[in-house]
Amino acid sequence: MLRGTAIYAVLVGIAWCALLPILWAVSGSLKRDGEIADAAFLPQRPQWSNYGKVFELLPMGRMLLNTTVYALCVTAGQVFFCSLAGYAFARLRFRGRDVLFLAYLATLMVPLTVTVIPQFLLMRAFGWVDTPWAMIVPGLFGSAFGTYLMRQFFRTLPDELEEAAILDGCNTWQVYWRVLLPHTRPALMVLAVLTWITVWNDFLWPLVMIQREDVATATLGLVRLQGQYHTQWPILMAAAIVILVPLLVIYAIAQRAFIRGIAMSGLGGR
Repeated sequence: MLRGTAIYAVLVGIAWCALLPILWAVSGSLKRDGEIADAAFLPQRPQWSNYGKVFELLPMGRMLLNTTVYALCVTAGQVFFCSLAGYAFARLRFRGRDVLFLAYLATLMVPLTVTVIPQFLLMRAFGWVDTPWAMIVPGLFGSAFGTYLMRQFFRTLPDELEEAAILDGCNTWQVYWRVLLPHTRPALMVLAVLTWITVWNDFLWPLVMIQREDVATATLGLVRLQGQYHTQWPILMAAAIVILVPLLVIYAIAQRAFIRGIAMSGLGGR
């Protein structure tokens, strides 16, 4: 009894620490500019007009649409190519498979900042700087983490599924697409949600690649709202909440499938 109460108390404390910045941003987005420094948590008079000012100062609707398109394209590419690579590493036998997989997995240890300059030079050579292609193509063809996740899930599927499909005359592609891939939906959901969140919240790569406002992302909009000498913090917090809301909606819709995928994919500590 005492142990259970202590565990719940710790979990509540952790949850409060995670939620406090969000609650503070919501409260700050409804305050006047002069109230931000006040110790009072709640605003004296909620200023809902701060959210309207976000769309007046920025083409936030366009930025949200751009970010949605980028996230949708990259997520679709990651799900397809990572599942394809994961199937190959898990179920196909070829020379150097394990060595190649370990080498690919080792790229996870390379910091993102190390690859920014080479990727920028490639995008400039292709003429894709300041275009949507620079936001879509680099993340389209899979990642080491996504491939590892799908490989581990494919390895949990029974060999009898593949053997029965081969006996029925299925080739390698049909075994992957028609037989095994439908059983990996929990892992696909985890990969899709994590990829979407990563692309949606990405700031460094858009900051390097994008200057035009018509192809800018929502995170770049936050930078545009920061003034050189004075920043209107309530409006900035309102913009942050506007960017956060779509992520909360997506997680609320995919919550059950996401948690189930975490548990079945082995990321939950099994």
